[in-house]
Amino acid sequence: MTDKTIVTHNGNFHADDVFSIAALKSIFPAVQLIRTRDAEVIVKADIVVDVGGEYDPDRDRFDHHQRGGAGARENGIPYSSFGLIWQKYGLQICQGNLCVANAVDSGLVSEIDAIDCGHVDGVSKGISLSQTVSMFNPTWQEDSHFDSCFDEAVEFASRVLTRFIASANGGISAKEIVAKAIDNAEDPRVIILEKYTPWKRTVHALSEDALYMVYPSPTGQWRIQTVPVELGSFENRKSLPAQWAGLSDKALKDVTGLDDAMFCHNGLFIAGAETFESTMKMAAIALSE
Repeated sequence: MTDKTIVTHNGNFHADDVFSIAALKSIFPAVQLIRTRDAEVIVKADIVVDVGGEYDPDRDRFDHHQRGGAGARENGIPYSSFGLIWQKYGLQICQGNLCVANAVDSGLVSEIDAIDCGHVDGVSKGISLSQTVSMFNPTWQEDSHFDSCFDEAVEFASRVLTRFIASANGGISAKEIVAKAIDNAEDPRVIILEKYTPWKRTVHALSEDALYMVYPSPTGQWRIQTVPVELGSFENRKSLPAQWAGLSDKALKDVTGLDDAMFCHNGLFIAGAETFESTMKMAAIALSE
């Protein structure tokens, strides 16, 4: 791939061209990058990003600034160069995992597209990733060169993209594990995980009966955690027994009758014991009250 050349525009940069180059470098790591608006250089490039006035994925032309743009998603968000590249290369970047590629598109690519194209309805408020990338541009008070700042921004974007893909992959894998645990539960009110796995979104999607999650902690003990009434809520479907609130060690052992009980949070949403057996007994006590 060393003979391939990628061209994008020079000067001030945005998240769409930065993330586009980061995405392409993940599959073409040794290509030559040129930042220019010179039409003679652009026409000779193998891949053209965010410049050139042309969208033709078969010829690796990915601009969206031409009259009429380069299309939009079903939800109305127009494609920027990042979205156009993700349409062609996203599945390859995600090693053929369509679910992961779609998750990255939904959570990352489409938001960058929306901000770049001025389609801001529904975009979260506060400092966005697009704004963060834009801050890599040199200010009027700095002597930094745009190209070196662009390289720094691409390095940052590459790391973000890698972690976003890993997070999306983890979330999809977790969904499968938690769904299986729900199906296998002897009591649908108590879901047992053999290893801690992000569970809240899947439990809320698949089980109205689940009240408690039981899973091992990273340090080897076990935990019981309540299922909130809805995502982001601090209200539990069924709190742990009120008399456990804030207790630990001997005090909790005395009240539960379990000689390896460890603690219960004052908010009655999580408690722990040394063994799986005792944690399950905590679940049984909590269910009975």
